[in-house]
Formats: sequence, C-alpha cells, structure tokens
Amino acid sequence: MPTIARFSKPNLWEIAPLANSPQARKRARQSETRRQHNAGLRSSLRTSMKKVNKAILEGDKDAAQVFYKAAAPMIDKMAGKGLIHAHKAARHKSRLNKSVRAM
Repeated sequence: MPTIARFSKPNLWEIAPLANSPQARKRARQSETRRQHNAGLRSSLRTSMKKVNKAILEGDKDAAQVFYKAAAPMIDKMAGKGLIHAHKAARHKSRLNKSVRAM
C-alpha cells in the first residue's frame, strides 16, 4: 500500500481570500492585522502573569509584589480592550493577589 503523506492544513486565507468585494478584502486585511496585534498583547499578558507565579514559586515575596503591581494594570487594560472578559480579569487578579499575600 502506498503511504499517504500527511501535511498540515494550509491557511486558506493566504491561498484564496473568500472575500469577493473590495470592501470585504480590506476588512479581511484589517482583521488579520488586528488578530496579530491581539496575539501579541495576549502573549505579553500571559508573560506578566507567569512572572508573578514564578516569583511566588521561588519564594521571593518582594519580586512577586513588584510583578503583581505591574501585572494588575495590564490585566485591567486587556479587559478594557475586550481581549479578555472582565470576570476573567477579576479572577486572575484575585488569585494572583491571594497567592502573593499568602507568602
């Protein structure tokens, strides 16, 4: 039997955009730009939360407080932009703060 080569699925947006009108093509371009921008913001948000958790695991309370004070406004900012839900932002801040205070 012949072996079937397995390839990852190609990104259909790059091959042939589904938009047919000029307005829809522009909107697709704008959406892709915004998606990439949001991905970067989401990554920086996760990194800031990881820094707090790492400081907690290492037992460095001063560093954990400093990182938390930097992460809390960032979490609020992402919730304000609609990147994450407001309840999720509150949950993350609450859990991080609880962990820092418990040290």
